[in-house]
Amino acid sequence: MESDDMDYSDDDDLDDAMDYYGNEDDIDNVDPKKTDPEFFMYECLTVDEVEKVLNESVEKLSNSLKITPSLAKVLLNEHRWNSNDIIDRYRDNASNLLVSSRIKSGNGKKVAHVTLLCPVCIQSHTFDKFQNLSCGHSFCKNCWSMHFEIQVSQGISTQIRCMAAGCDVLVPEDLVLSLISRPQVRDKYNQFSFQDYVKSHPELRFCPGTNCQVIIRSQDLSSKKASCKTCQTSFCFQCGNDYHAPTNCVTIKKWLTKCADDSETANYISANTKDCPKCNICIEKNGGCNHMQCMNCKHDFCWMCLHDWKSHGSEYYECSRYKENPNIANESAHAQNLIHLQAREALKKYLHYYERWENHSKSLQLEQQTLERLKNRINEKVMKGLNSTWIDWQYLFTAATLLAKCRYTLQYTYPFAYYASMDPTSSRKDLFEYQQAQLEAEIENLSWKIERAETTDRGEIENQMDICEKRRLTLLKDFFPTTTSDMNS
Repeated sequence: MESDDMDYSDDDDLDDAMDYYGNEDDIDNVDPKKTDPEFFMYECLTVDEVEKVLNESVEKLSNSLKITPSLAKVLLNEHRWNSNDIIDRYRDNASNLLVSSRIKSGNGKKVAHVTLLCPVCIQSHTFDKFQNLSCGHSFCKNCWSMHFEIQVSQGISTQIRCMAAGCDVLVPEDLVLSLISRPQVRDKYNQFSFQDYVKSHPELRFCPGTNCQVIIRSQDLSSKKASCKTCQTSFCFQCGNDYHAPTNCVTIKKWLTKCADDSETANYISANTKDCPKCNICIEKNGGCNHMQCMNCKHDFCWMCLHDWKSHGSEYYECSRYKENPNIANESAHAQNLIHLQAREALKKYLHYYERWENHSKSLQLEQQTLERLKNRINEKVMKGLNSTWIDWQYLFTAATLLAKCRYTLQYTYPFAYYASMDPTSSRKDLFEYQQAQLEAEIENLSWKIERAETTDRGEIENQMDICEKRRLTLLKDFFPTTTSDMNS
């Protein structure tokens, strides 16, 4: 696979990564694989291109083992398209592979007068009307054809098996296609088979975008972000779900399952309004920034914990850290009370992380609305001719894009932090929480500045953008998911 034909995620961010970690005087020597934790080589292929890739593997295996292409497809699909493994396993006994074959006879005219009873339809047919597999089970062609059509109607293709009870022999493609007569059924079979082949191939992933036919191919099987060049949909290449770094695939699956569990979330209602902690006036959150300022008393506070914003200084952003209940360890009450106390504490911990996860998700949506208001405000300034043009304000839209990327990463730090908090042996928990807090503080600073930008002086915001992205990349570089490990890897 030539690197010139490959793409990498976040094309526009590569230059940023080089600026942060590379030598600006010798930028051509910067290796993005070492500097950017999200660097990912992949291809966006069409259906025809993928079929060519698959056929090359089929031809290689077929020639190596001297077997039919149809059987080669069966073996490749069952062994996740690892040709070398199949060749090593079956090189010495290729003749024993499961193949489909017609019942043979030395004299065709004589066979024509022989009749057999089909065990499915319980009807007698001439010998040439039967078809068997290598397992020896034989049925009439009409029953095979009916069996194939029923299986295809249920979405089954490469996993069509012998009709004999308890027999797991798979039916090769050539036999299925030879006995399916209706064109629409043949088309469905080919469509379902192709989907099965792609899903079983470790280097291929269907783009999850709506009605998108693009297939992503990569030799890097890690939890990296792939972005379709056709529909712009981004997803995790390893699991196919929304991109979720720094949380790994196993952990994010557990987290999403937990969040969807009504038994835990029924008691929690995410409120859109809170009272000002100083004057108690009701405040509605209509922006993504969590640095709130009461319009009544001008008190600055944090939307998440309601503490004075001054306590959220750049030295340490305490709001993101969950504080354990010190009474749990010293509880000496009745065992039943202790169980209830532990259950309440477990729910409290979960809600701490869930609230922040949900809040950043909502902030992403609200900041998109803020961006629309910003466009209208800038358009008004430009139309009034206040010594500025649209070009003078473009840095704000760049800042808003970076803010969304940073906040998205921050959102996915909370499932990571929740499960790490449950592991008392975690050796890197404190470092992660520190970096998470630093990132969150800088993101809120950037959000605050963007929402209140009134001039074309870009220096302060661009400096804040630089800090935010460096914080984000530092956290990902230290905690980017590899396989299924988290803190202790």
